[in-house]
Amino acid sequence: MSDEQPEQERPAEQRSEEGGRHRGGRAAPPDGWGIVPGYEDAFGTWTDVSRATRERLVAAMGGDPAADGPPDEDPVLVIRVGDRPEVPGAVRLHREDGEVAALDGGPLPADIPLGYHDLELADGTRRRLIVSPGQALLPAEDGSWGWAAQLYAVWSQGSWGIGDLADLWQLARWSTSVGAGTLLINPLNAVTPITPRGTSPYYPTSRRFLDPLYLRVEQIPGAQTVAGLAALGDQARAAGGDRIDRDAVYAAKLAALEAIWSTADGVGQESDFLAYLQQREDLEAFGTYCTLAEQLGTGWSDWPEGFSHPDSAEVARFAKEHADRVRFHCWLQWQCETQLARAGEEIALLGDLPIGADPDGFDAWVWQDVLATGVTVGAPPDQLGPHGQNWMLPAFVPWKLRAARYEPFIALLRAAMRSVSGLRIDHVLGLFRLFWIPPGATATEGTYVRMPTDELLDILALESHRNDCFVVGEDLGTVEEGVRDELDARDILRYQVWWFEQDPVATWSPKALASVSTHDLPTIAGIWTGRDLEELRTLGQGPDGSWHAELRSRIAAAADVSEEAPVDAAIVGLHREVASAPNRIVVAQLDDALGVERRINVPGTDRSERPANWSQPLPVALEALAVHATVDAVTAAMVAGRAARAGGGS
Repeated sequence: MSDEQPEQERPAEQRSEEGGRHRGGRAAPPDGWGIVPGYEDAFGTWTDVSRATRERLVAAMGGDPAADGPPDEDPVLVIRVGDRPEVPGAVRLHREDGEVAALDGGPLPADIPLGYHDLELADGTRRRLIVSPGQALLPAEDGSWGWAAQLYAVWSQGSWGIGDLADLWQLARWSTSVGAGTLLINPLNAVTPITPRGTSPYYPTSRRFLDPLYLRVEQIPGAQTVAGLAALGDQARAAGGDRIDRDAVYAAKLAALEAIWSTADGVGQESDFLAYLQQREDLEAFGTYCTLAEQLGTGWSDWPEGFSHPDSAEVARFAKEHADRVRFHCWLQWQCETQLARAGEEIALLGDLPIGADPDGFDAWVWQDVLATGVTVGAPPDQLGPHGQNWMLPAFVPWKLRAARYEPFIALLRAAMRSVSGLRIDHVLGLFRLFWIPPGATATEGTYVRMPTDELLDILALESHRNDCFVVGEDLGTVEEGVRDELDARDILRYQVWWFEQDPVATWSPKALASVSTHDLPTIAGIWTGRDLEELRTLGQGPDGSWHAELRSRIAAAADVSEEAPVDAAIVGLHREVASAPNRIVVAQLDDALGVERRINVPGTDRSERPANWSQPLPVALEALAVHATVDAVTAAMVAGRAARAGGGS
């Protein structure tokens, strides 16, 4: 890694799904803090965690290393619908609909509805009662197929140098017209509004808010009254080329959005917007954070002490003094959600929830009291990172998250499930355990910390039902025994990637999403032409080529073509094969269908080494997809493969 690489660019560009689907990761039972004293890595090597590591992690949790565990408090009771546990001292049930029922201290009533309620105890305290269905919703349609797309890379004649939410609407409409039922998109989350802007979608300032960079300016009410928008659009498009320039695009869009805000009549006073302000938790705090970042030029860890906590008097005074700018940032979120919702009406959008957020960003600022101080998460040694990986993402303290009545986790899910029909959870293994690295330490000095898995999965199931949203858990990497069985039992679809699967597609799991590749892996064309191997060697990663040669041979066999066949024949044939799998959903990457040779992202490289990471536009405009020969052939292959699946063929 380059020492010049900005901290905000490191995590997702170091993190990869190339760890594959290997099992492993046996660990010793955790202590009272959830810290495991020893674990087995992907190579089968056992590591005993040092006492110093444990003490540093406990201290980062805000605990006393000499204590056996956190405070003995039980603020939350999570049950399944119909369960009737006894809750000593409970005298009243306060249902979330406002109804209050007396309790006699015996078993709880059997008819408590799904949701979030409060148990009032005899001493006047309250305990949250969460009633869950236990299982998530499954997709409404079994056997569907769809596209996977990086929205920023999708561009049209009308977009401003980057794919936007109007392009998403158009892509969704076209996808539906060719028979697709699902559209998997990259995270669209906001980044801190300073330059240089981060490029990785997996390192946002907040996992709850959206990036105004994706707005189609001309579709915002009042835009038609503002002069000069066309010139700003031309300016943004001119900054493009073979790499997306987010800084230039944002500068042009921000100027246009500010002009609409300041000149259009009634902007910011719409009744729907005022209602939205009341509905979105922490929205004004987010607007305040964005305004502070613009004024101070950094993320929150470098702000003056008076601004270091969102509840300070200085922050309140700043928000009041800059109320118009704070409201502007809130209005941008409303516009983002309005345009995203419109796209979501066309197809079952499958959103993406990153495993974490920028430790210098909004979520970390507002939730700093439930995060482990200075801790980052990553992975122990594996084939991709023999010395382990540090994703530079913060971690919730399990007992503090529970003490907060799981409000941050619930808020994340609710925000992520807005306007989508399904949610991909990046590194779903983090709901079971996370690999913590002490402040200032290397990954080899880290260890796993257990999460309150059953309660988190019950909450996930509840929010799945409440938001009418199915769930896909990205389970690539070192996976403990039993994790995939638990995901199956919870109706959380798993992930199966053809690059890693050795078994015939006919034996794959119905309770999984299938694909050929992912954003961190080679494209089919990259393997078939040798371009991926060539680029990795140019970047100094130096693979011996055996894996690429094996994949090329496997592609030829699965696609039923010779190894001398044209690349489009390999692309189409492999998609027909994968589409025949029994999986509930199969997705095809647009990059594959368009014959793109370069990966979306090469893990282990930074912006100076590979500027193309997360910044490659698709080679053709959105309008050309309908007449692209290989896209058309892949579409036909997906339809044929899904039909074969339905008929029990292969």
